[in-house]
Amino acid sequence: MAGFILSVGIAVDANILIFARLREELREGKSLSLAVDNGFKRAWPSIRDGNVSTILTCFILMFFGTSSVQGFGTTLFIGVTVSMFSAIVITRIFFVLILGKWLEKRTWLLGVRRKQEPADNK
Repeated sequence: MAGFILSVGIAVDANILIFARLREELREGKSLSLAVDNGFKRAWPSIRDGNVSTILTCFILMFFGTSSVQGFGTTLFIGVTVSMFSAIVITRIFFVLILGKWLEKRTWLLGVRRKQEPADNK
């Protein structure tokens, strides 16, 4: 159970990093597709470093631990690899293919307000 709960926390952390970088890119006025690409590129090093260090720890636990510690390491390893795949692949596909133009018009859902163009007062 503990390995599963920790891997859920790691998955949430990866998505928070992606959304934070995405919001920064949108605030700079970039289009949604460019913001998604740049956001993922900027979040990837942090996600990679955190997950690689966790996976190395999992291997140590699996090879040098007792039976319950080995189970924790195995469960955590499976959870981290699944969360890394889902954060990088599935979330990106979700943003680009499914939300695309719909989310471009509703960036406020991501916490970003676009600057309104001044209305012509005629």
